[in-house]
Amino acid sequence: MRVPIIAGNWKMNKTPAEALEFVNSLKDELSRLTQIERVVCPPYLAIPFVSKALKGTGIGVGAQDVHWKDSGAFTSSIAPNMLVGLAEYTIIGHSETRQYLGVTDVQVNKKTKAALANGLKPIVAIGETLEQNERGETEAVCSSQLRAALEDITPEETQNIIIAYEPVWAIGTGKNATPEQAQDIIGNVVRQTLIELYGRDVAQTIRIQYGGSMNPANCGDLMKQPDIDGGLIGGASLKKDDFLALMRISIEAKGLA
Repeated sequence: MRVPIIAGNWKMNKTPAEALEFVNSLKDELSRLTQIERVVCPPYLAIPFVSKALKGTGIGVGAQDVHWKDSGAFTSSIAPNMLVGLAEYTIIGHSETRQYLGVTDVQVNKKTKAALANGLKPIVAIGETLEQNERGETEAVCSSQLRAALEDITPEETQNIIIAYEPVWAIGTGKNATPEQAQDIIGNVVRQTLIELYGRDVAQTIRIQYGGSMNPANCGDLMKQPDIDGGLIGGASLKKDDFLALMRISIEAKGLA
């Protein structure tokens, strides 16, 4: 069975002091939920403080993005080797980086390769906009983004990659796909694309998260779907009680309690 993984994407929230206070408030309870993989992705400035506070707890730390070069004239960027020893994961291709920072499919692939080369586990995000969804392009967009992200990635390397399907129209809007809709895309598009790329055996080992406004109210029904292995969580990851609830609900939904 694929181990469920819940990752909190804090986006541009929490100062280093606030981030430290937050993880200190939840780490004892969170560390006990060993049936599930637990990850927090704070802003860059907070990563060293959060990493130190969570050392030895079994709770992973991730970055929200990474460059594909280890050094160079890339003002404001963070190289993957700068995260070594501080973070274990990095989100790549989140819709907000695609929208606001102009991250392309080609760059997602380069970032993914660079992260892997530096021992980081990429959480590779894909997903369609509202306009694409309404035009019936969801399947084509998701498959295309996934194929581009994984170009020249070996089957062995996929074991350190997590895919996050995030319908862009559901992020921060309070809207979300129904559990059945999410399962349909994740199972019949994302997982099927992975089967075409790597074969059924490898594809069945790759974890796929849902990333469209998962919260305690809808988490259980989403996590009961056979191809949904976790969540890439935005707003709910900023609230201690909600974040812990997501973990416990996921554990129960997957029959791991």
